[in-house]
Amino acid sequence: MAAPVKFDTATKTRIHGVRTKSLRLIPDERGWLMEVLRVDDTELFTKFGQVYVSATYPGVVKAWHYHRRQIDNFACISGMVKLVLIDTRDDSPTRGAVNEFFLGSQNPTLVQVPNLVYHGWKCISSDLSLVINVPNEPYDYKEPDEYRLEPHGTLPYDWTRKDG
Repeated sequence: MAAPVKFDTATKTRIHGVRTKSLRLIPDERGWLMEVLRVDDTELFTKFGQVYVSATYPGVVKAWHYHRRQIDNFACISGMVKLVLIDTRDDSPTRGAVNEFFLGSQNPTLVQVPNLVYHGWKCISSDLSLVINVPNEPYDYKEPDEYRLEPHGTLPYDWTRKDG
C-alpha cells in the first residue's frame, strides 16, 4: 500500500514532467494567428492523437481526471481558465505537488500534462472560455483512458477565488 500523499500547495515546485510554452499572437489588420503545437516542437511534441475544443461557462469547474497513457497539451484560446495539476504518482519526485496555471487571452500559454497527473480547470473569465487540447492519443470510446474524481472534496484543492 502506498504511503499517504502529503500535498504541497505552499511552494511553487513544478510537477515532474510538466512543460510549458509561451504562445505568441501574430496580429495584422485582418485579425491574429497563434500557433499552439508543432511537430517540430522537439521539447513538447510526442505524437498526434486528436484535437478538440472544450467550452466552459464562467465559474464552472471541469475536474478531476487523469490518463494512464495519454499526454495532454492544453491552451486556452478565448477567455481565461485556472488549470490545476496535482501529482499523486507513487514514484514521482514531486509527489504531492500542486500547480496552478492561469491560461488564456491574458496569458497565451501551452501546458503539457503528463499521464497519471490529476488535472482540471475553472473558467475564471466573465465570458465563456475555450480550451484546445492536442492529446497524443485519440479518445477511445469503447475503453476510455480517463479516471475521474468529483471536483470538490476528493483532492485537497479549494476552487474558490482567492481574493486579497
